[in-house]
Amino acid sequence: MTGPDPDVAQEAIEYAYAQGWSDGLPLVPVSESLLERFLAATEDDPDAVIGEMPQTGRSVTVRTAAINAALAGCLPEHLPVVLAAWRALMRERAAKGGAWQSTSGPAPLIVVNGPIRHELGFNSAGGVFGPGFRANATVPRAIGLIVRNAFGVRPHELEQATQGLPGRWAICFGENEEESPWAPLAEELGTPGNAVTTTLLRTSEYVDNRHTSDPEQLLGDFADTIGRSGAWIFQHAMAGLVLCPEHAQLLANAGYGRADVARWLAERSGRTTAQLAAAGKDHADGGVRFPGTDGDPDVFQPTLPPLAADPAQSMLIAVAGARNAGISMVVRYFADWSGAAEPLVHTTERMDP
Repeated sequence: MTGPDPDVAQEAIEYAYAQGWSDGLPLVPVSESLLERFLAATEDDPDAVIGEMPQTGRSVTVRTAAINAALAGCLPEHLPVVLAAWRALMRERAAKGGAWQSTSGPAPLIVVNGPIRHELGFNSAGGVFGPGFRANATVPRAIGLIVRNAFGVRPHELEQATQGLPGRWAICFGENEEESPWAPLAEELGTPGNAVTTTLLRTSEYVDNRHTSDPEQLLGDFADTIGRSGAWIFQHAMAGLVLCPEHAQLLANAGYGRADVARWLAERSGRTTAQLAAAGKDHADGGVRFPGTDGDPDVFQPTLPPLAADPAQSMLIAVAGARNAGISMVVRYFADWSGAAEPLVHTTERMDP
């Protein structure tokens, strides 16, 4: 056959496996010239420290991030997105602590806004939580390899996930700005244009509601999913939404903005003390929930914590997916959400006068 020698590539791939660098899938061999092309995609100092894990005494530099992005199968032009996603994660309180080692094995959620979505081929429409698009798959994989190779968090070692999540390094998509009835998520958070918003998730679960045009019935379905006891281990359990275009447009046409949706769900998502008692979770003193003895069984206990001054910054609500069915996703935060977006600046933008 013509082209590069596949046996040489296989040898490099097996070498990477032997070093323990891989997340289980084959890695792209990284040469010095490939690394140089990655570093040329950003004006950041290659030796700049962009993250630290104090409990292990390890840190991440731009160069380390670039190496792992290349290993993950990113293109050089993906590196600014990887760096923005990483910086956005460093805004998250839990990501700077012990979240990567948690028993729940949290998954980063990465939402990309701005023209960069189209320039780099991020999927914003059908199948955004699934496979099939290089940018959507390799950017979060790069984050996972950084955690593994720079921080040393590996399964059965520093990582302590009891079961983990199937989408741990795979939840990355562009917001479907074209079919969203609201301003782009990052813009609403004060960062217009190319930007990345992230948080850490415990899990995600879809809500199939294509049977009603009543906005309160739809919101009630979300509230019921958010309020289920199984995901509720602390006094409150924060959650967000990734709405399909149909659901977002239905709510917007009824006069709901992001803040209105957040407020409605904060008031109505939860369970009564009796319902929580059936699962042994009816009492909380600010920490983990446990069985109580004297609570009023009819008292309603809200799942979500009290909203901040701006409800739109309390609940991450993005729009993504195809406009072909009423199916949306409830996403459950690992801890909380920074309510901020990270601007994404690539080399050509930095060099503009």
